[in-house]
Amino acid sequence: MYRQKQRLTLTVTALALAPLAAACGNEKADGGSVGAAPPITGVHWSVDSVTVDGTTHRSPSDAHVEITDGEAAGNYGCNHFNAKAAVEGDSIELSDATTTGMACEDKPMDFERTLARTLADGALKTEVKDGRLTLTTEAGDRVHLTKAADASLYGTKWQVTSPASQSKAHLIFDKKTGKVSGSLGCNKVNAKATVSDGHITLGAPSTTRMMCDASLMNVEKELLRLFNSTVSYELDHRTLSLTSENDAVVTAVADK
Repeated sequence: MYRQKQRLTLTVTALALAPLAAACGNEKADGGSVGAAPPITGVHWSVDSVTVDGTTHRSPSDAHVEITDGEAAGNYGCNHFNAKAAVEGDSIELSDATTTGMACEDKPMDFERTLARTLADGALKTEVKDGRLTLTTEAGDRVHLTKAADASLYGTKWQVTSPASQSKAHLIFDKKTGKVSGSLGCNKVNAKATVSDGHITLGAPSTTRMMCDASLMNVEKELLRLFNSTVSYELDHRTLSLTSENDAVVTAVADK
């Protein structure tokens, strides 16, 4: 039995969660306090476990929370969510949540319900220590979270999610060689890549010459437009955005 009084209304909706805080051209700074805000905002917190009525439930999947500018977003364990976040002193209260409507296996769904109910239990006391955050309800139930490390621009396999999320396209930047290599979805590619002041200058691409399905070739054509030019980049935790000179945006996520 849960002791919590559920105050958070979950509305099933399809939503695309945009990156909450992008540090242009730089990996996100340490999630310290900004002004009077406690050091919980601007940080990607991975959920480790939830303790309810003395029983600890371990996170079975990529449950996480990010809080910034009066909003919270993340993943309950299966579905993504977005909510209002009121931070006052050493407490935070989440309200008006929306969530996607995916169905997962029983274990992630059970954990998701436990986490959602606990986060909905009114004002939560916050305690940050050594990169760990504990959220405690008035009844004493707790959510345990750990600050997740940001992905590095270099050496990370960046899986392209746009212009086509089903593509196998990916890029890897090598700081030592000053090059980028990977796949355009069909053909392999490599080129010079000079990183400076929030921009990446991509040289002429060298590619293989295979022919693939028309959809993959269309993706490839879009990605090739990034080369022989300078693009701006934004890195937010595990999401990389590349913006071309004509404002076309290509996004990629760090491959696990």
